[in-house]
Amino acid sequence: MAFLQTLLVVVMFVCLGGVTFAAEAQPPVKLVVGVDEAISRALTRAPELGESQADIDLAETKLKEAGGYRFPQIDFLALTGPAPQADKRDFGKADTGYGLSHLTWFASGDVLITQPLYTFGKISESMKAAGFAIEVDRSRKEQRRNEIAQKVREYYYGLLLAREMKGLVEEIQGYLDSARKSTRKLLDEGSPNVDESDLYKLDAFTGEAAKFLNEAERGEQLALAALRARLGLSPVADLDISDEHLLLDDVAVRDLSVYLADAENRRPEYRQLREGIRARAALVEAAQAKFYPDIFLGAFYSAAYSPGRDKINNPYVVDTLFRHNWGGVALGVKWHLDFGITAAKVAAEQAQYQRLLMTQEYASINIPLQVRKYQLELVEAQKSAENMKIAWTNARKWTVTAVANFDFGIGPARDIFEGLQNYARMKGAYYQSIYNFQVAQANLLLATAQTPGEK
Repeated sequence: MAFLQTLLVVVMFVCLGGVTFAAEAQPPVKLVVGVDEAISRALTRAPELGESQADIDLAETKLKEAGGYRFPQIDFLALTGPAPQADKRDFGKADTGYGLSHLTWFASGDVLITQPLYTFGKISESMKAAGFAIEVDRSRKEQRRNEIAQKVREYYYGLLLAREMKGLVEEIQGYLDSARKSTRKLLDEGSPNVDESDLYKLDAFTGEAAKFLNEAERGEQLALAALRARLGLSPVADLDISDEHLLLDDVAVRDLSVYLADAENRRPEYRQLREGIRARAALVEAAQAKFYPDIFLGAFYSAAYSPGRDKINNPYVVDTLFRHNWGGVALGVKWHLDFGITAAKVAAEQAQYQRLLMTQEYASINIPLQVRKYQLELVEAQKSAENMKIAWTNARKWTVTAVANFDFGIGPARDIFEGLQNYARMKGAYYQSIYNFQVAQANLLLATAQTPGEK
C-alpha cells in the first residue's frame, strides 16, 4: 500500500513537472499589428500621456484650492503651561512673587472663523485662471497623442521601406548571379562579347549590393526596435507588421483651404493658446485685485482656565492670559499695502499675457505655412511615386532584355550593368517616394489634428 502511495506521488510529480516544462517550452506569442492597431497600442502605453494626465490632475487640484477660498477658514490655538496663582481678594495688593510655591497651571483655547464676503476678484479670477489652465493641459495631452501617432506611422512605414529595399537588393543579386554564370559560360565558349573584366565588374557590383543589403537589414532592425519601444514592448518581443509591401494609398489630396480649416478648428495648439491667454488675463485681474482690501465676516471665541486663579467679573479688568471666557462676531476689512511689490507682480502677469499674444500671432502665421508645406510634400510624393513606377517598370524591361541578349551572346555586358544600375536607382526612388508620401500624410494628419484612422 505504501509502495502504491509513493508511486502515485511520483506519477503526479512527473505529470505536474511535465505540464510545467511544456508550459515553459511554449514559444512566445507573436504579435502582428497593422498601422492603426500599432497606433492604438502606442497610445495606451505611452508614458508621455501619463505625464500629461498628471499635469491635468495637478491643474484640477489648483482649481479646487482656488475655490476653497470661498468657504470659511478656521484658526485654532491651544496653550497650556504654568501660571502664577492669583486671589481676587488680593486685588490692589503688591505682587506675591513667582516662586514655585506660588505657581499653578492653566489651559487656553482661541478659535477664529473668517468668511470672505468680497475680495474684488481675487478668488473668482483665480478660479477662472485655474479652469482655463486645465483646458490648456488637456489640449497639450491631445497634442502629444497626435505626435505619438505620427511617430508610429513613421516607424511603421520606415520598416516597410527597409524591407522593400532589402527585397530590391536581393533581386539585383539574383540578376548578378545569373549574369556571372552566363559570363563564365560565354568565356568558356570563347564568345567575343565578353572578357575577364566583365567578371571583375560583376564581382564589384556584387560587393556593392552586399553592402546595401547590410544597410537595409540594419534599417529594418532599427525600425523594428523603434516600433517595439513605441508600443511599450520589450526589446526581444516577437513583433511584426501585417502589411507586406509599401503601397501608395489612393488618397485624394484636398484643397488647401480644407486643411487650413481643419487645423484652425481642431489643432490643440490653437486651443492651448486661446485658453492660455484667457488664463493669463484672469491672472492679471487677480493680481490687480490685490490693490484692494478683503472684506470678511469674522467670529471668534477665546477661553482660558486656571485652578489657582480666581475669575474677576469686571468689564474693565480682564485676565487675558490665564482665566477668561468671551467671544463675538464682527465685520472685518483686511488690506495689505506695499510700495511696488504688488505693482511689480501685476506687471509680470501682464508681460506673460503679452508674450502669449505674440505666440498666438506667431502660430497664426506659421501653422498655415506648415500645413501648406505638408500638403505640397504629399502632392509631390504622390506624383513622384506615379512617375517612378513608370520609370522602374521600363528599366526592368530594359534589364530583362539586356540579360536575355547577353545570355544568347548577342548583347554586351555593358547593357546589363547600365540596366541594373538604373533599375535599382529608379525602383529605390519609387519606394522612397511612397515612404515620403506616407510620412507627408502622417505629418498632414498631425498638422490638421486628425485622429488615427482619418484621412
